Amino acid sequence: MTRSTITDPHAPEPVGPYSHAARLTDGSVLLSGQTPIDPVTGQLIDGDIAAQTKQVFANLASVLAAADLTLQDVVKVNVYLVDMNDFTAMNAVYATVFTAPYPARTTVAVAGLPLGARVEIELVACDQTMEGSLTNRSSTTQ
Repeated sequence: MTRSTITDPHAPEPVGPYSHAARLTDGSVLLSGQTPIDPVTGQLIDGDIAAQTKQVFANLASVLAAADLTLQDVVKVNVYLVDMNDFTAMNAVYATVFTAPYPARTTVAVAGLPLGARVEIELVACDQTMEGSLTNRSSTTQ
């Protein structure tokens, strides 16, 4: 299966050797996890879990836009929390981002996240316009 990478100049720079996202020929777009990094400063934002979750979704929406997609194209979400006591506040923000039909979701507690973030979220989206051939929208072939 052929894939292409998606780089979003408006999203935070990756903190390691990975792409913002990868698009597969079947229309799947797999987004790398985003943490609450301000794309302008490159620093983790100050704020509680709600503020951090909002920033994470802003970063993810930016990467989706670079792939010509929106949060409505998301089919799977993985949420990583440093503290499960943050679940309710994270979930309240999450509920403002998605509408029915909701994507599938997994939420797990982790021992730690890069740069001291309290939340990281990764997504899988589906590009409904793909018909078995890889397009060159905001992407580079690998």
